[in-house]
Amino acid sequence: MKALIITENEAEDIEVLYPYYRLQEEGIEVKVASGKRGQITFKHGYWLNADYAFDEVNPDEFDLLIIPGGRGPERVRLNKAALEIVRRFFESKKPVAAICHGPQVLISAGLVKNRKLTSWHGIMDDVKAAGGLYEDKPVVRDGNLVTSRMPSDLPYWMNEFLSAIKEIKATA
Repeated sequence: MKALIITENEAEDIEVLYPYYRLQEEGIEVKVASGKRGQITFKHGYWLNADYAFDEVNPDEFDLLIIPGGRGPERVRLNKAALEIVRRFFESKKPVAAICHGPQVLISAGLVKNRKLTSWHGIMDDVKAAGGLYEDKPVVRDGNLVTSRMPSDLPYWMNEFLSAIKEIKATA
């Protein structure tokens, strides 16, 4: 199984690193994509190297998608190749996890209408304006989509995402 994290500079460090290492603990290979290959520096100074630029990613090679929050999604959502990656995951009904400001990417990809989800409270109105069915809970799952609000929700988010992965894998 192979996961892709899409992110940019100033993402919330722990929202990238927690799933990055947690999924590896489960034996899942994790790759990172950004606007360009090389170092991505997060909000509090931690960093990872992007394995791919967005336009190099073939979504068919991945089973899972993670969209961390922070300021990174403001940049990711402006990249057409990144939005196409997200759309392809939804078309294939592959598990997608987004946290904090991550749903901004889903909004720009046109994927939240009539979907239950949560996010950082600061973009709640954006979610609603895009037709999303906003719920203020630590974790919300709607089919293949698992969302959370903030770093303190990380354990709930990853637990539900791992459950979604197992369920979807069992029915494949």
